[in-house]
Amino acid sequence: MCGLLGAVTKSPVNQLLYDGLQVLQHRGQDAAGIVTADGDNFQMHKGGGLVRDVFRTRNMRYLSGESGIAHCRYPTAGSASSFAEAQPMYVNSPFGIVLGHNGNLTNAEQLKHELFRQDLRHINTNSDSEILLNVLAHELQEACSDHKLDEEAIFKAVAGVHRRVKGAYAVVAMIAGYGLLAFRDPYGIRPLVFGVARTEQGPEYLVASESVAIDALGFDLVRDVAPGEAVFIDIQGNFQSRQCATRTMHRPCIFEYVYLARPDSVIDGISVYETRLRMGASLVEKMKREHADLDIDVVVPIPDSSRPSAMELSEGLGVSYREGFIKNRYIGRTFIMPGQEIRKKSVRQKLNAIGMEFKGKNVLLVDDSIVRGTTSREIVQMARDAGAHKVFFASAAPPVRYPNVYGIDMPTSHELIAYGRSDAEIAREIGADRLIYQDLDALIEDCRSVNPAIEQFETSCFSGEYVTGDVTPEYLASIEALRNDSELARREANAAQLDLNLAASI
Repeated sequence: MCGLLGAVTKSPVNQLLYDGLQVLQHRGQDAAGIVTADGDNFQMHKGGGLVRDVFRTRNMRYLSGESGIAHCRYPTAGSASSFAEAQPMYVNSPFGIVLGHNGNLTNAEQLKHELFRQDLRHINTNSDSEILLNVLAHELQEACSDHKLDEEAIFKAVAGVHRRVKGAYAVVAMIAGYGLLAFRDPYGIRPLVFGVARTEQGPEYLVASESVAIDALGFDLVRDVAPGEAVFIDIQGNFQSRQCATRTMHRPCIFEYVYLARPDSVIDGISVYETRLRMGASLVEKMKREHADLDIDVVVPIPDSSRPSAMELSEGLGVSYREGFIKNRYIGRTFIMPGQEIRKKSVRQKLNAIGMEFKGKNVLLVDDSIVRGTTSREIVQMARDAGAHKVFFASAAPPVRYPNVYGIDMPTSHELIAYGRSDAEIAREIGADRLIYQDLDALIEDCRSVNPAIEQFETSCFSGEYVTGDVTPEYLASIEALRNDSELARREANAAQLDLNLAASI
């Protein structure tokens, strides 16, 4: 999960891209970068940390030009936080190209071998985004004749990317002297939208991971980029689009609606906020059907993404809704933090209980999902420490039993609390008196009912079904070896040393 922006405007674009990254900060807090195009030249600045910490006035002045792309990163593959893997990434042959990528390539190792042995291209990091950039560069080289690039060659190159690359990818790229290219994988797993603003000088275009960035920056949402589609806006602001995949199947990631996206976004015609309300309504029906014996005094959401579901539960059950936890908004998302002890400590720093809302009460805690269980276990204990009589726990999502390989760095199967456990066993693990999970069929219907045109979703972390058809047990074993806590800690240390070496050489 990362945040993407691309813009072609009639005025300096640097502030627009910075403001857009601020809006998309929830999609990545590890690193941020902006590249602008001034004529045939690129200006780039990127670094580790939050957007506000990466960019200073002197950096913004350097980022001249009226078109550019931006990226905020949360790592899913490769080293956890190496500066070398911050995006956008750049390659200078056959054209100057910069690229930002959201997703994860499932055939990255095969592509890396092909690039080295066949395409004569060298990959310098462990990032699959650099692999994707070089595949695009090679396909552009193959598609253009006499070293001249036109729209036909660009769309032909994207078609070549679709033929070679497997997995999930939403992409924004700039080709020096030509314009902005954006495209989405043939399954449409990761989101990508575009909007337009009409000015006296002509139309301006903005591509983004979520519609909230289109809205907040004053553009009018046009539509989502379709699965397999590419859009190209040249430096004069002329817009073209084309379907570049021979076979498409619309399967947006359902976890975007559960947790990842902002509630005020609309993805593939589906309001994130409305789906979360409907998740709560589905839980009401399940609780009335299967857990009518529970004596609940108060419904308390675990901020922030569970609030709509918790409000629906409160109303549907006829039970008071209360804000029982105050959130420190300067702590990152805990399920992607390396190391169990760091995650446990972070939960206590992230949330603090209001004692009066718990003391002597039977409390129903509502969260969007349960991944490792670290957060859930700590929060249940916080409720008990605050004086709760009984603590029940409801998850707006089904049990997360399988790793996600399409751009969400969920841990290995054995580190998922639901793996190999029944609901009652999970309840004991997190210390809850009762645990209520959403049903997968209900979750799918909650999303599909908002836009019936989307008939199926990518649900692998709940179902174990991987839509691209190329995810083998051997591949899952390989990513488990990369994602376990000890390996993450080792790669963190290596990345830190690399960054120290780089700093010393400058």
